[in-house]
Amino acid sequence: MKRRQFIRDLGISTATLPFLSGLPGLRAEAKSAGPKKRLIIMFSPNGTIPDAFWPKAEGANFDLPPILEPLKAFQKQMLVLNGVYNKLQGDGDRHMRGMSCLLTGAPLFPGNIQGGSDTPAGWASDLSIDQKLKNFYQSKDDTKTRFGSLEFGVAVPNRADPWTRMVYAGPNKPVAPIADPKQMLNKIYGGMKDKKSVVSILDNLKGDLQQASKKLGKEDRSLLEEHLTLVREMESELKQSSSKSKLDHPVPDIDPNVELLNDNTPKISRMQIDLLVNAMANDMTRIATLQYMRSVGQARMHWMDIDDGHHGLSHEPDDNKEAVKKLIKINRWFSTELAYLTERLQKTPEPGGDGSMLDHTLIVWVNELGKGNTHTLDNIPFVLIGGKNHGIKTGRHLKVDKAAHNRLLMSIAQSMDLPLKSFGAKKHCEGGALGLG
Repeated sequence: MKRRQFIRDLGISTATLPFLSGLPGLRAEAKSAGPKKRLIIMFSPNGTIPDAFWPKAEGANFDLPPILEPLKAFQKQMLVLNGVYNKLQGDGDRHMRGMSCLLTGAPLFPGNIQGGSDTPAGWASDLSIDQKLKNFYQSKDDTKTRFGSLEFGVAVPNRADPWTRMVYAGPNKPVAPIADPKQMLNKIYGGMKDKKSVVSILDNLKGDLQQASKKLGKEDRSLLEEHLTLVREMESELKQSSSKSKLDHPVPDIDPNVELLNDNTPKISRMQIDLLVNAMANDMTRIATLQYMRSVGQARMHWMDIDDGHHGLSHEPDDNKEAVKKLIKINRWFSTELAYLTERLQKTPEPGGDGSMLDHTLIVWVNELGKGNTHTLDNIPFVLIGGKNHGIKTGRHLKVDKAAHNRLLMSIAQSMDLPLKSFGAKKHCEGGALGLG
């Protein structure tokens, strides 16, 4: 039955659509091309510590180094890619090219934004791979969703430059992530008047949703209750946080070297992940990005007893053992958040399908640099998790020979059923998509 017809026949408000739109029993889809496929791209900044990130052994029999240890439970569902290079040259410093060329595979336009070195630059000259897939999915009835994509942020400062943007809707069209769970909750479900006043989304819909629930099948009722429970819990947390202190992390107006992050950042991270998984469970989107902080970010992660700025630490020499220890700790935290996202997907049954949501979702963890203190764009750390139905062979550490990251972006598109002959700069697409099957 079509969703709007169902709502009309029951005489309930169209405001219930965000809760009912993705229920399997109410999806008026065209003939399905197969099981659902989803993509989540997660970003963390300022490079990694190679010795603590890369497994020593290749193939399936590899041990996880310290940074990847939090992902131990998902080792068989992981592909650790070694040897992927960002080969793009041109305007902008390496942080700028690392960040804004990361998902676009295209050079930056000339511009007047001056980095720490090299020439000034502007925005990316093409769209990012997630937006390419969004456009592709939105063009087909069987994969079109309410939101073509959702862009989540965690502690992303309220500023716009090539160091803060990795998603591009087109040339010169950066897309800002939403870093405030209140705003994201409002975008997804609606019903809140503004950021400062958290008005219950469910109060006005309680009767309508109860009436609709009576007409739903068992699976749909269960899924609807999960959505309602998450929104109730989220509203409660936001109200408690608002009564105690500001939830938003404080952001400098100008100086990028004074980003003192709120101790609520870990809580914000989990809220954003829960909202992301819930939105995908309700089939509001199949494409999402999750951006932690920004390139050149000076996050001071007090919740881990680290008072130094992240970017400053990443510039310390390799023989500064205390700095290396802190950087490993920071990157393990990002890995832990990735593990939480992966676990949430694994524990959520695929709505209207087989297996878990993780089986139908490919997660790609990315960084803009290979190593912070050398600013290298060589050997960028990439980890792929899940996506059992995406045709990617996991449970291994795979070394490739200095492959341009454009080819990996093509592989990601291919895994989502969009075969591309090239993406971004054509000269870096020679050899085609990387063979990851």
